[in-house]
Formats: sequence, structure tokens, C-alpha cells
Amino acid sequence: MIRVLVADDQALLRGSFRLLIDSEDDLVVVGEAADGRQAVSLARTLAPDVVLMDVRMPEMDGITATGQITGDTRVLILTTFDLDEYVYAALRAGASGFLLKDAPPDDLLRAIRVVASGETLLAPSVTTRLIAEFVRRPARQVFHGLGTLTDREREVLTLVAQGLSNAELGAHLRLSPGTVKTHIGRLLSKLGARDRAQLVIAAYEAGLVTPE
Repeated sequence: MIRVLVADDQALLRGSFRLLIDSEDDLVVVGEAADGRQAVSLARTLAPDVVLMDVRMPEMDGITATGQITGDTRVLILTTFDLDEYVYAALRAGASGFLLKDAPPDDLLRAIRVVASGETLLAPSVTTRLIAEFVRRPARQVFHGLGTLTDREREVLTLVAQGLSNAELGAHLRLSPGTVKTHIGRLLSKLGARDRAQLVIAAYEAGLVTPE
């Protein structure tokens, strides 16, 4: 059972999310937060698997809240894309992915499952465009471990940034599932990255992947 915390300042929207999520056999809403401060507090006490986090909320915004949520809880950011220019900062803060607020219900359910599994970044084609836009901006944080990567690790990092799953990585590089997981684990450790979302950012900042 995937435990979900819904954080949004609109009560009606929170209720709609709860009804949708609770209708699934493998998903359950364990709490609701009306602002970022409540989201952080409830994440610490309830330890959900996923926080569905709005960006713009009173008291504390979703970005700040994301940076304060630690442990195994993963954050799925809700955004309008065109307006929420700080989504990149949320990914930096540790968010595992993002979803457009007008996405179909099935996409939301799938997104929660994907983020909970930690297997791959949600909607790679859209997410990489978003990251590419913000990675051009100045004052970026540097992943200091990039210089320690082996050629194979840099190759794996490039493919992760292109949105390949572990299974696709294994097929492309002719590696066993265990070897792929080992490479991913080493990348996370060397780069100090929380998850695959931050690996994608590292690949852009290293110039391994460039915007189209």
C-alpha cells in the first residue's frame, strides 16, 4: 500500500485528490495539509511514501517544504509549468518529479506509483525540457563528484538523463539488472544525489546532455 500525503491550499482540490487516490486498491491518503508548514509536520509524523505537493501555498511554499522533508518520503510537485518557475529549485531541494495540474487522473495515479518506486523520473520528455530551461541560469550548484565518475558511470548517467529505466539501461548497455542498480547506486553516492531527478540535473550541469 502506497501512503500519500496531499498538500494543497485548496480544500476542494485536496478532497478531489483524496477521492481519486483512495479509489485505488494500492493507494491511500493518510493526511491532508493546507500549507507547506503543515506538510512538513505531517510528513514527519505520518512518514508517507509520497507527498503530493503544490508549489504555491501560504505559510510555507512547496519548495521550502520540499527541502525540509527528509528520509524515505518522496515529493511529487504539482505545477502549472508555465508559471511555476521555481520547480527546478524544488527538484534541487529533493523533489522526485512533477506533474501538471491539468493532467488526466490516470496520469496522477501513475505518477504517484512511479515516484513511490523511485524507478524513474516522471515524464522524462517534459521534465528534461524544464530542467534544461533552468540549468542555463547562473548561480547553479555544482555536483563536485562529477570528476570521480568512470567512463561507464558517465555513460549510465547520460542515459538516465535521457529518461531510460533500469530495464532499458540494461538492454542498451547489455548489463544485468544487478549491475545497473550498482551503477545507479554509485552515481547517487558519488554525486550526493537523492534520486534520479537529481541525477538528471547533474547530467545537464556536466554537459553530458544538452537542450535540443
